[in-house]
Amino acid sequence: MYLNLNILNPEQKKAVEEIDGPSMIIAGAGSGKTRVLTFKIAYLLESGVSPYEILSLTFTNKAATEMKERISKLVSSSFDKIWMGTFHSIFARLLRIEADYLGFNRNFSIYDTDDSANLIKQIMIYLSQPTDNPTPKAVQNFISNLKNKMILPMEFSSVAKSLYEKKIESIYLEYQKALFKNNAMDFDDLLLKPIELFKRYPELLDKYQERFKFILVDEYQDTNKAQYTIIKLLADKYKNLSIVGDDAQSIYKWRGAEIRNIFDFQDDFKDCKIFKLEQNYRSTQNILTLAGNVIKNNKKQMEKNLWTENHAGENIHLIENMTDRDEAVRICRNIFDEMQRKKINFKDFVILYRTNVQSRTIEDALRQNNIPYLIIGGIRFYQRKEIKDILAFLKIIVNPKDNESLLRVLNQKAGIGKTTVDKIISMAERDGVQIFDVLKNIASVTELSSKVKNLLIEVNNYVYKYQYLQEEIPLTEIVNSVLDEIGILRTLRLENTVESEERIGNIQELLSAVAEFSDTEDEPTLEMFLQKVSLVADIDNLDNQKNAVTLMTIHSAKGLEFPVVFITGLEEGLFPVSGATMYEDELEEERRLFYVAITRAKSKLYMSFANQRYRFGTPSFQMKSRFLKEIPEDISKSIITFEGLKIKTAFRSGADKHSASGPSVKFNSTPKKKSTARETESEFNDNFPDIQKGVTVTHNTFGKGTVLNTVGKGLDKKAEIYFDDVGIKKIILKYAKMTVHES
Repeated sequence: MYLNLNILNPEQKKAVEEIDGPSMIIAGAGSGKTRVLTFKIAYLLESGVSPYEILSLTFTNKAATEMKERISKLVSSSFDKIWMGTFHSIFARLLRIEADYLGFNRNFSIYDTDDSANLIKQIMIYLSQPTDNPTPKAVQNFISNLKNKMILPMEFSSVAKSLYEKKIESIYLEYQKALFKNNAMDFDDLLLKPIELFKRYPELLDKYQERFKFILVDEYQDTNKAQYTIIKLLADKYKNLSIVGDDAQSIYKWRGAEIRNIFDFQDDFKDCKIFKLEQNYRSTQNILTLAGNVIKNNKKQMEKNLWTENHAGENIHLIENMTDRDEAVRICRNIFDEMQRKKINFKDFVILYRTNVQSRTIEDALRQNNIPYLIIGGIRFYQRKEIKDILAFLKIIVNPKDNESLLRVLNQKAGIGKTTVDKIISMAERDGVQIFDVLKNIASVTELSSKVKNLLIEVNNYVYKYQYLQEEIPLTEIVNSVLDEIGILRTLRLENTVESEERIGNIQELLSAVAEFSDTEDEPTLEMFLQKVSLVADIDNLDNQKNAVTLMTIHSAKGLEFPVVFITGLEEGLFPVSGATMYEDELEEERRLFYVAITRAKSKLYMSFANQRYRFGTPSFQMKSRFLKEIPEDISKSIITFEGLKIKTAFRSGADKHSASGPSVKFNSTPKKKSTARETESEFNDNFPDIQKGVTVTHNTFGKGTVLNTVGKGLDKKAEIYFDDVGIKKIILKYAKMTVHES
């Protein structure tokens, strides 16, 4: 098959053809980076490079799958020998081959964040530490951050100073010991252990340097210290390293990403060639103009100028709302308006928010207006209880040393109570062995009744039976047989509730996942299936075929695009989040996040903020985001349409029934002459409009504002008003000099 590079633009073509030595491809949003990566791999193959010598690293399974599909259309030869996937999946694969060098068995378990937090909880109890402050989850996050920075237990011991850090120090040390005993690794270990392997065994590093002579890395700006170190080690010999990234889309500092990795690439590889992809194929010019004027406020960035041959497009809509409920209602109205006007589908819309908690009011409004929606980032499929329960039964077949999974199995088995489980844990700790080692010798234990011992022998026999069967029968039959044996479906059917029906549906979906895996993999083993589901990200579950509005955080949306995008909650303390405004680095990352949100839009962008929002259980008065105020006035006037507070009441807003419209009249409420209190109050009430919640006003001193609340009557009447420039003020109306506007 002939590879036609002429369909690429000149800069894309140059980037593809540069295969010898290091190269950095700065790829602006929507500039075709995936196309360049896939063409570059195809070009390597066409140039005679063996697929065996190519390593391609991505950050999501979705990106890896898309690249494989595109490459299959570009080349006629087989490219199965290419190692292509996420950092975690690729290095889990490498560790399966080389794990014995580190004292692990190749069938090691991969612990997700919940598994890790549960293990940490057990360790905290063992160390007689309270689990309420800090919580196991907080400890797990802290340890994960240390690992992202490649700080191991012994190194942390030398720098831990505060009482809090001293608590973490002892837990961290025991946690790593427990993982090793359980023949398990957490997500962070999948990156740390290869580094340990390469540094302890130079011959293994040489083996993989020879294996991967050509390395391509997507989203390089999102790499953490461990990922950066692995890449540098592997590429050090041949230096045929191509990285693709965009500093303006670096938004994962909170999970360890270091933007300096992309800034320092030229120092790490002195002779690297640089290519800039600046032509955008995704968005209209108006959307790009807004994005450019947002990101230019960041001081630290690589210079680039996105442009497009697309038309200017529609104006961006900036919508001011009285409350978060109003914001949700107006989103529904605009969805219906866009669908009617453009004849598009629900799946063409995405609603983005800074934090997951914002989704509740939006979900309420979507349900009340019968709009189907799909949430990315709620309880993940493989985190649901019934799925975790089944996976535990499958995990102990592959790795009986996995204490966390085995305890989950024991806690589900009828007739085995907490007292029994605690005794087994104590026996294992006393003898310095794993729980399964206790079960293997349970017949000789005198502390337990015969009935309980028989139940534990059943668990032991279950493991041995399926370890044998997994070598003899297909994966789908193994999983179906396990489900029949544990009886979870029978139990749920007997419950006969809405919740049990939903859980049955989830289990059936798991069976579908097993069947799909079996159909698409050359050697579908239980071990590899469990590895795959351990590394599934939220975004990998995005169903592009389902006709529903998508809801997700902006972090989850990176790499995606939609015809119509809503960016919600553009308010101080929410976007940018509170705390980010104190440090320039954090504020610049928040601004990059806003840039990412804007550039998800292909043809239409809505942005919105609310003057009042429920936060932490109480109503909170909000100020619009500084990011909106940073947009130059000439840009605002030319490409942004502002919509005020007026709401169409035809759309259901749940309990919130108020209308934010008000009268239009000028007034000066200062009395013109001396009069009695009764006469003045009568004149005030009769001759001037009542200032009500939702009215927009302009004050001679404070500027434009919105009435949030009123107290009292007549001459004693006061108004609480949120002014755009100065925040909330309490105004005594009889002294106020204001103009009241129509919304």
